Amino acid sequence: MTKYPEKISNTEQLDEILSKPTPEVIELFSRLDGDIMFLGISGKIGPSLARMTIRACKKAGIQKQIFGVALFDSEEQRKGIESYGIKAIHGDLLNTDFINSLPTPKNVIFLAGMKFGSEDNLSLTWAINTYLPALVAEHFQKSRIVAFSTGCVYPLVPLQSGGSLETDKPVSVGEYAQSCLGRERMFEYGSIKHKTPITLIRLNYSVEMRYGVLVDIALKVKNNIVIDLSMGYFNVIWQGDVNAMVLQALGHCESPAKIINITGPETASVRRVAQQFGEYFNIEPKFEKKETETALLSNANLSYKLFGRPQVQLEQIIFWIADWIKNEKELLGKPTHYEVRDGKY
Repeated sequence: MTKYPEKISNTEQLDEILSKPTPEVIELFSRLDGDIMFLGISGKIGPSLARMTIRACKKAGIQKQIFGVALFDSEEQRKGIESYGIKAIHGDLLNTDFINSLPTPKNVIFLAGMKFGSEDNLSLTWAINTYLPALVAEHFQKSRIVAFSTGCVYPLVPLQSGGSLETDKPVSVGEYAQSCLGRERMFEYGSIKHKTPITLIRLNYSVEMRYGVLVDIALKVKNNIVIDLSMGYFNVIWQGDVNAMVLQALGHCESPAKIINITGPETASVRRVAQQFGEYFNIEPKFEKKETETALLSNANLSYKLFGRPQVQLEQIIFWIADWIKNEKELLGKPTHYEVRDGKY
């Protein structure tokens, strides 16, 4: 079991923790054939996920070429990715000529997606979340693919249900969730048509110090913003655990595509978490409305059987985030909109 620090002091220490490979990841990489490409590497998860890959390869004593593809916001961002030892490729993934120019390594991890502000630009949301996966599934038909999806493809479920299972029928509420289900269907189509081994990762929600549901709640408490309790419960998982599980998923790709839920084991209460942050900040949280007996919850027992349970517990993450925000450290400014119940993100 990895020993974690009492507090996380800066982004360098945070990046080090998020990208530290587990023994299971190192073992997989010691026998995984082929190079690796990350499509959409410049988002919240991509850099630490790719860095964990680099570190796992070094620990396993093997050499792989690692590609990182994105429409980088700046030359600085691109150089930051390259500083890890990754070959950065700049380009627009919605451009078919660009996609068709990309090399086709044995392993592909698909991270591209649109959520924040998706309701304001629905055509682009569908293009990124559904059209792009169709292009990727076609071009990388001879690769194995791990593709990020979302637990938002599930309906809201009763608390006592234990969360949605991979075998449950998706009931996608709103166009964002519908476009994400479209993403899955395009990968499923490619997997069946070309016999491409694929794993679809239904994730909700990844968290670390700079973004996520816990950061959203903490900031509302600290800034005396009233917290809506109508979406009163949620699941989260530490991003470092997400990284390790996603990389291990390369060893579980199948045709037809395999679906795996990834989230933490706790059903967290918005009210209780807000009260915990209130204790750390010495502020009494403000609430409105009441908890509804349904929420967006996933059952991730399959992932625990395949990859092991998350190493970082909810209480530890809450303390880390409280200390981080109390000391006014860097935030990404990307709210999750976890409180949305009508699918309009």
